[in-house]
Amino acid sequence: MGEHQVFTIASIPADGVGKEVVAAGRTVLDALAEQSGGKFSFDWTEFPWGSEYYAQHGVMMDPDGLETLKAFDAIYFGAVGWENVPDHVSLWGLRLNITQNFDQWANIRPVKFLPGVQSPLRKADDTELDWVVVRENSEGEYAGLGGRNLSGRGPGNEVAIQSSLFTEKGCERIIRFAFDLARTRKVQKVSSVTKSNAQQYGMVLWDEVFARVAADHPDVATESVLVDAMSAKFVLHPEDLSVVVASNLNADILSDLGSALAGSLGLAASANLNPERRFPSMFEPVHGSAPDIAGKGISNPIGAIASAALMLDHFGLHEEARRVEAAIEVTTAAGHLTRDIGGTAGTAEITEAIVEALATSLTSA
Repeated sequence: MGEHQVFTIASIPADGVGKEVVAAGRTVLDALAEQSGGKFSFDWTEFPWGSEYYAQHGVMMDPDGLETLKAFDAIYFGAVGWENVPDHVSLWGLRLNITQNFDQWANIRPVKFLPGVQSPLRKADDTELDWVVVRENSEGEYAGLGGRNLSGRGPGNEVAIQSSLFTEKGCERIIRFAFDLARTRKVQKVSSVTKSNAQQYGMVLWDEVFARVAADHPDVATESVLVDAMSAKFVLHPEDLSVVVASNLNADILSDLGSALAGSLGLAASANLNPERRFPSMFEPVHGSAPDIAGKGISNPIGAIASAALMLDHFGLHEEARRVEAAIEVTTAAGHLTRDIGGTAGTAEITEAIVEALATSLTSA
């Protein structure tokens, strides 16, 4: 028996349904720790940052917050956004503040088709679909370069410049990451998403780096697809996909499309990784704060719980991560579904069913 491992996790539920789904994920992880026979446990510290914090302090997070977060093994995040704060302020003030400063340059977003969840895609009924979107998470279209100028010329004359940043190093590290991931999968293929016909500088550099890295991986199949054609491919030929690597904006949009095809944005998990582990990585569901259903106990916790499984992988607890994913599948297959995927179950019912499935898998193992 190895020594007991304690993983320290900074929990940032933030806004709206973020609070409900982070609580659900914590419940599942703590149940898993209890079943580990003393192998590991989680030490949680919760931070009250978000839009309510902004209303009291005028900032989305404590100015010393990044320094505080550095000490943790990982960050478990909810969702950000509320009507009292402009969206660009809430996003840059908290989530992007963490991902950019902690150089979480790889954003992993699996697209999972769960049993018992009806996909709007007819092909999903009889075709095995399983792909992952690898998103460049540190530069590209979200580099924050630009400004608003010329307002002094009077109403209607202001100009906004928003520049995309593509660096050779930034492109290469995310593309190499995608090839490494492809080598671990059943189908070893990387699809690069580009728009170099229209974006003749940044995306041509992306294409050139992709071609160079592909040459180092002759065992992995490759394709380079324009983003508009790729959005069609997600719908018409998703069986051709395994690892899809794309820039910050393109991957953000495509991963939402993938989750919608799987049945709901509420199912989508993500990991913001600093692969060198110089800083803690952050795990969060893809969905937003959903003010319309916040506080009603009906939000879908599966995206957050699946994100917790990605966090377990990051900790090296691969067997436990697979158990959590299997418990999610057992739960949906048994008909425990929230409203967004055609059922009537609440957040607590789904969470309890997943915890129960974990316990059952332990006794049958």
